[in-house]
Amino acid sequence: MADRALRGMTIGAKSMESEDGVEFAERQNVTYECPLAHVTVVPMSIEAEVPQTWECPECGHVAAIKGEEEPEPEEPKKAPRTHWDMLLERREMDDLKVLLDERLELLRSGEIYRQRF
Repeated sequence: MADRALRGMTIGAKSMESEDGVEFAERQNVTYECPLAHVTVVPMSIEAEVPQTWECPECGHVAAIKGEEEPEPEEPKKAPRTHWDMLLERREMDDLKVLLDERLELLRSGEIYRQRF
């Protein structure tokens, strides 16, 4: 009975495909260097557009292609508007203090119940 048992493979353990007849894309090695002198070599396709900067995997600084000048710093991104910012566009701080006091009084008196989410 044991001779007839089916043997299987674990899922994802091995591929049944071979690399016979597969033609890989030509590659180039692009070398980046960060301000802390960490060197990163990234293999890329010859047809790919090579980025001028790459994030250093060791320190997180912006690395430039080795032998080229430092990239120009990017403009700081505008901070997204928060709910508080939008609220301040609609109401004055004095009005907000009055509303807060009214709501706190209703909460303390038990007229409104605090909801838990």
